[in-house]
Amino acid sequence: MRILVTGATGFIGTRLCELLVGERHSVIGLSRSGKGSVPGVDYRAADFTDASAVEDCLASVDCIVHLAGRAHVLNKQGDAADLYRAVNCDATLQLARMAMAAGVRRFVFISSIGVNGNESGDERFTETSVPRPVAPYARSKLEAEQGLHALVQSGDMELVVIRPPLVYGAQAPGNFSTLLNVVDKGIPSPFGAVRNARSIVSVDNLARLISLASQHPDAAGHLFLASDGTDVSTPQILSALAQGMQQRQWSIPVPPGLLAWLLKRVGKQDMSTQLCGSLIIDGSKAREMLGYQPDPDTLRSLREVGRQYRANSRKTV
Repeated sequence: MRILVTGATGFIGTRLCELLVGERHSVIGLSRSGKGSVPGVDYRAADFTDASAVEDCLASVDCIVHLAGRAHVLNKQGDAADLYRAVNCDATLQLARMAMAAGVRRFVFISSIGVNGNESGDERFTETSVPRPVAPYARSKLEAEQGLHALVQSGDMELVVIRPPLVYGAQAPGNFSTLLNVVDKGIPSPFGAVRNARSIVSVDNLARLISLASQHPDAAGHLFLASDGTDVSTPQILSALAQGMQQRQWSIPVPPGLLAWLLKRVGKQDMSTQLCGSLIIDGSKAREMLGYQPDPDTLRSLREVGRQYRANSRKTV
């Protein structure tokens, strides 16, 4: 297959491109720089929001995996909802319309579990759960999903949507990168009293699911929630990373309510929800329908991530 990947040089995109090349697909990697690290990928310098730049890349493409998007808005940049919508929804629909016109057979959209909500409570999120996005980012992803579903009704292009939770790996950005740095430095953790449960997904497992979604005939028209298949608590995540780094990990049992309040006070609302709340997923649909077989040993994977992070950090010292 000839597969075009947007966001090809990012954390998830790089791992996905490695996997697709290994599966002997012809891969076009879109990024703003056009420079990537995966041998065998045809990298193109193109911002997916630029229609004229993207148009030249669509010839003979069988499938688009759309990873690129806007994940953050700085306070001084303007209205967050409008900025997220412009990139994550409007530009995504523009790309999909161009793909349909070019004869692309399948469009795989990487959304976010935030579309379901920030916390699941004791009941697992499923593909049939009512969407309850809280943040502007998640709302823009839901709007994109809805727009894509409406769009493909008028043509022959197939749509597959994947909603991943926290994606982890040694090169992960965002809050997980902060966790890695904190554990590596041996900074005491205030999460010792947190008793939550979270479904997360390794970048390797997510790449496998995306690969299946791009090829499997039964994936067309479906939504899939991604996870490793094993739930872990925040203290377990920190402990596993520390073990992989061969670092002692100190946990202070700060009451979860107080901890959440403190994080919110310093503007870390998202981190408070991710680290103190519970978000659990039923990922059985992908396993049953597509034969998706993730590595379910999340703690072992986290230990390996810790080992890789420590090894990489020592190389740069």
